[in-house]
Amino acid sequence: MILFVRPQVIRLNETECAIKIPLRRRTQNHLKCLYIGGLAIGADLAAGLIAMQMISLSKLNIHLLFKDMQADFLKRVDGDALFTCTEGKNIETLIQKVIDSGERQNQSIKVQVTSPDKYGDEILANFTMTLTLKRKD
Repeated sequence: MILFVRPQVIRLNETECAIKIPLRRRTQNHLKCLYIGGLAIGADLAAGLIAMQMISLSKLNIHLLFKDMQADFLKRVDGDALFTCTEGKNIETLIQKVIDSGERQNQSIKVQVTSPDKYGDEILANFTMTLTLKRKD
């Protein structure tokens, strides 16, 4: 499904991940805005990629999942969507909690959706996803 929406990684570093999903015939619904499935994929990728990068940097065998997701749709996403997660430091802290405790740890991760070409920096949707991490030995 991820390949179907043709996401592009715009930025990925220790603090931020930005993913672009273009609005195309295949990703838009009958109202010519991004399908809810495309929105969910973008949020999953933005939060998931930065978490995977931080886990990779830790060089530990840590499994990640998303426990739940909440979305607030503020305006129709009728242009190319940019999903931005700036939670790198919080994820780093979560990884350290997993290391220190040896137990599963949860953290809410936020992702904002904009359409810079059409609406500038206006936030069109907000996602809050609970990231759950556990060390596997």
